[in-house]
Amino acid sequence: MVEGGPIDVLTGDWLAELTMGVLLKQRSRDPGAGFAGTFVTQLREVLGECLDRGIKIVSNAGGLNPEACAAEVEAIAADLGRPVRVAVVTGDDVTEAFAAARAAGWEAPHLDTGAPMKGEPDVANAYLGCWGIADALTQGADVVVAGRVSDASVVAGPAAWHFGWRRDDWDALAGAVVAGHVIECGAQATGGNYSFIDEIPDMTRPGFPIAEIAADGSAVITKHPGTGGAVTVGTVTAQLLYEIDGPRYANPDVVARFDSIELAQEGHDRVRVSGVHGEPAPGTVKVGALASAGWRNRTTFVLTGLDIEAKAKMAERQLWAAVPGGREAFDDVEVRLLRADRPDPATMLEAAAFLTVVVSGHDRKAVAGLSRAAVEMALAGYPGFFLTEPPGAGSEFATFWPTLMPAAQFPQQVRLGERTWSVVPADPVGPTPCPEPADPPPAMTETRPTRRVPLGEVVGARSGDKAGNATLGIWTRDDASYAWLRGWLTEERLRGLLPPDAVELRRWWLPNLRAVGVTVVGFLGLGVAANLGLDAQAKGLGEFVRARYADVPEELLPR
Repeated sequence: MVEGGPIDVLTGDWLAELTMGVLLKQRSRDPGAGFAGTFVTQLREVLGECLDRGIKIVSNAGGLNPEACAAEVEAIAADLGRPVRVAVVTGDDVTEAFAAARAAGWEAPHLDTGAPMKGEPDVANAYLGCWGIADALTQGADVVVAGRVSDASVVAGPAAWHFGWRRDDWDALAGAVVAGHVIECGAQATGGNYSFIDEIPDMTRPGFPIAEIAADGSAVITKHPGTGGAVTVGTVTAQLLYEIDGPRYANPDVVARFDSIELAQEGHDRVRVSGVHGEPAPGTVKVGALASAGWRNRTTFVLTGLDIEAKAKMAERQLWAAVPGGREAFDDVEVRLLRADRPDPATMLEAAAFLTVVVSGHDRKAVAGLSRAAVEMALAGYPGFFLTEPPGAGSEFATFWPTLMPAAQFPQQVRLGERTWSVVPADPVGPTPCPEPADPPPAMTETRPTRRVPLGEVVGARSGDKAGNATLGIWTRDDASYAWLRGWLTEERLRGLLPPDAVELRRWWLPNLRAVGVTVVGFLGLGVAANLGLDAQAKGLGEFVRARYADVPEELLPR
């Protein structure tokens, strides 16, 4: 990004919910750890050139230890013999406030289910906003290292600083939040994870996206010339639908209305994002509480040739007999058989199936013993016994518990050199600038000739995770297909497309994007780290839905 063309600000979002658990483990082993080491590695390559060219660097890579991360940045500059002004934005660690509220009777209700939290977290972090970043840049910071700020804040903060926005410039702030959401996942906006895989040229090394933000908050999404991938209305639409939970996209500084977004292809690899309405900042802030939840381990048996089902049953029966306490020794168990075998195989791969056993529990010794027990079965096991990997001790994991707390309780702290100051949250006051989202349309009776084909012939999809929920966005590329989808996709049909364990659904429509969004509540259980399923982050859910067959009007199908 630094060498490929002109940029003013280099941003990075490191803090996925799963990442916070990883950083917690790192910090528990080493009090000086707990930040994104890859950020430091990358700055060793580019910090000098950024200082030469006046490129600002803004990231939430500080994670659970922003001060230690900032010290690493300062050490890099010292090695280069260059002065650098590194600002540290904190205030997101609300562990003490969380514990005090619990002690006073607050139950930390789960953001989706309302269930009270059990036990105490190891750490709790509030998703804070952009104004600490903007303030740091105003005071002359070259590099801003933040802890848990919202993903879009690393983009909204520099925009608010550059244009001098006020706290109540709701539409401009909402536009910057949308731009931040588009570019936060890197190449997912330039063809990565894009449903229509044949439409994007040269995905060997796709370029990363750039947001050219204007004073009114509108933006053009583009990328450096000569890089792979593409920026199209489709790639931007797909990323806009990623891991959102409705038309109102709440951030600490503004609520961005995704049902107001307008997209237009302005030129080659240039998509204009405009028309975004913003509503006043919410009075509460999302808090993610992390708690160590136990240990997990896995082992995979390779089953070759004939009698696959019988071999799988034998392996599982012997495994539970070899583990003290058997299957009941663990809190959670997932067993899955993946079949790659076929009759009369020409290669070993065509003869193979894979039986994977995943366990989790609070007894570290029992969890570690799973893969050892599997190895000890080898000479007494099914014919052709072997494993995909040697035994391992397993790993610790944490659960993520989202809840809401009053935003006014958590000002950001900014340190730049010897000076430290507070930045209060946005004030949630002001008019509501746009109406409620439209209700879902009534079901339509199809009278045109149809053909039974995979739904992916006419729709794209993007899916992901939000704590224990799966998110799913489905979109079309033309108005006619969207008109059909609006009338066809009833809640009953939607349930028929999803796996049977998708129980509670929240559905909404985004007509400007020709899209429908779905939150599958509780689909991932206690969250990514605790989920033992094959697709613990629901990344493949969208492509699963596209593979389901539907009766689609023939006139909508590609010729």
